[in-house]
Amino acid sequence: MEPVTERNNTLSNLHAATTRMEQLVNPKLVPPEGISFGFAIRGARDTGGIAAVKGGIKHSERGSAAAGLCVFGSDEPVVRIILTVMKFDPVMRSAAILQFSERALGIFENDLFLECTHLDASPANRGISTMDWGIASCCKDGVPDVIFRQGSSAAESRIVLLGERPADVANNIIICSNRILNSAL
Repeated sequence: MEPVTERNNTLSNLHAATTRMEQLVNPKLVPPEGISFGFAIRGARDTGGIAAVKGGIKHSERGSAAAGLCVFGSDEPVVRIILTVMKFDPVMRSAAILQFSERALGIFENDLFLECTHLDASPANRGISTMDWGIASCCKDGVPDVIFRQGSSAAESRIVLLGERPADVANNIIICSNRILNSAL
């Protein structure tokens, strides 16, 4: 595929998944900084090959919406995660960072049968980002569908949902959102 066509398709797929998800995501899944959501071109080797929603998907009284456009080369947190994951499985090119909750993790693991792996950031190597090292350590035996970190506070607790395409990631977020909405909390 032509590089320009691939980049346009990547942006188009990410935008379509973002638009579909915006009003359907449960606010309990949206971290204070917003959902960081991205998608890489095939063979991406740096941030220039990964598109992300600039500013993430935020929640307000009117609902959830993208804070900015889908762009390449942004410094969104999901970009480094996708680059790390692609070193282990180049097919897994999309990811979203969600707010952690036991209920959401339970839905992903028990209802959707996704493989979930705990990120233990405590033994990080010096000179390597804790997130990069933690994601890599979770992928060494194969890339899971979900990587979660349950920190000492809500600000440190996140769920990283991985997929081949943004539509896959968005579908799992929408299903989880509906199950949270329809369950007694």
